Amino acid sequence: MRPFRFGVNVGGADTRAAWTEKARRIEQLGYSTLTVPDHLADFFAPIPAVVSAAAATTRLRVGTNVLNNDFRHPVLVAREAATADVLTDGRFQLGLGAGYMKAEYDQAGLAFDVGGTRVERLAEAVTVIKALLAGEPVDYTGRHYRVRAHRIHPRPVQRPRPPIVIGGNGPRLLTLAAREADIVGLTGITFARGGTEPDMSAWRTAEVDRQVRLVREAAGARHDTLELNALVQRVIVTDDRRRAAAELAAEWKARTAALTAEELLEAPYALIGTVDQLVEDLQRRRERWGLSYYVVFERFAEAFAPVVARLDDR
Repeated sequence: MRPFRFGVNVGGADTRAAWTEKARRIEQLGYSTLTVPDHLADFFAPIPAVVSAAAATTRLRVGTNVLNNDFRHPVLVAREAATADVLTDGRFQLGLGAGYMKAEYDQAGLAFDVGGTRVERLAEAVTVIKALLAGEPVDYTGRHYRVRAHRIHPRPVQRPRPPIVIGGNGPRLLTLAAREADIVGLTGITFARGGTEPDMSAWRTAEVDRQVRLVREAAGARHDTLELNALVQRVIVTDDRRRAAAELAAEWKARTAALTAEELLEAPYALIGTVDQLVEDLQRRRERWGLSYYVVFERFAEAFAPVVARLDDR
């Protein structure tokens, strides 16, 4: 089994000093990565933010979680990723996704294509990005991208390239991740109607079983080299896990999903219980699904830190 590692997804800060302090605190708490999402909202732009976070710390790995592929041409993504890897002394990981929030596309004047087309475009982008990061001169002609005799500079520090994370929930996206990524990110959520209706049915253990099996089959011989990641939506450290789960189930039933308290307690995307219980839950989930890399949101970082201290295998 892979060793555990843990990360924090952070949107931004009001000042450079506050951002620096956040990065240092996350490192002090024992987390191995700081990642930044990619939304046209009140968040930092991901690449400059993670370079700054790396400059403020000594060992913290940094990355995007995840870049919306449709916001940038893959040649620019590869160039920025390589530069970020140089400026972070090889501590950068590149997270990529297909995008899902139609409102953001509307704001930027971009066409919001159907999911299959967005995943197809991401697959082409990954082909271009991986080749460029490996130092190859790239000539590529696809349905969505065309690149002519381009080679990036500088080369990344990590060889053959920084690790690539592909995150999502649908079968096409997870198949792509299994075949092309180094880290497969499971989110458990599908956003219907342009990102306005979250479907969390994939939180159920039978669905996690199915997704992990899909990843294993799609990855084939490279499966044992993959790291499986879960993006955690809620952390509740409590002595009464069943009451907390019931309250959360009631809260979410009205807004997003009809999950039972028991289903929430079994899901890898909600961590509810005492520190001892969470440690046991994560160990069981690693044994069952191979999940070893968990990312929590910033507001849960302090509460979850005692679990990190118990399970971090670095």
